Amino acid sequence: MDAVRLSALSATLAGTGLLDVTRAFGGALHRSVTRRTAAGLLLVGTERYEPWHLAAHLDEEAACSGVAGLAPVLVRHEVPAAAPAHLAHGLRRLGEAPRGSTVLVVAPHEPGEGLLERVEDARRGGATVLALDAGDAELGALAHERLAVPVAGEGPFDLVQHLVGAAASARPALGLRSRLAGLAERLVAPPVLRW
Repeated sequence: MDAVRLSALSATLAGTGLLDVTRAFGGALHRSVTRRTAAGLLLVGTERYEPWHLAAHLDEEAACSGVAGLAPVLVRHEVPAAAPAHLAHGLRRLGEAPRGSTVLVVAPHEPGEGLLERVEDARRGGATVLALDAGDAELGALAHERLAVPVAGEGPFDLVQHLVGAAASARPALGLRSRLAGLAERLVAPPVLRW
């Protein structure tokens, strides 16, 4: 994300209290994937939006922080026939989620009835449901923890996904505000020139 775009998003989100609720949501994600009975993280978007960005960010945070449970399985609405095994998980996977799984739904748009049904199946099977969404009432009713981004559209979700990943991987002793401030500095810094 470039510095101009990050600055515009930060200005849009200023004064919304989003940093505090993002920290709380990231903490809920961390607790869910690190509890003794945790059984993996399933990450799913909507038909119109696959959360590739958050999947990559959480995978990176899992590797850097040593919190292996943050590495997600990306669940897709449509799986191409030639998809590699690690990208071949369709919505059926939500219904098969074992007890103790965490399902993280990212929905900058309306989630759709099919996704809501599968998420409800996962919840009934014992999964913890977290939602990062634009305020959908039905998804909110299914979620154990929810972060409703107060600005519609995909743009703010880019920034929020960085913040959620950082908050979920942060250890309380390290100081989350310091870690988020460091992340913001890295995002707005010019790229390092390599030879």
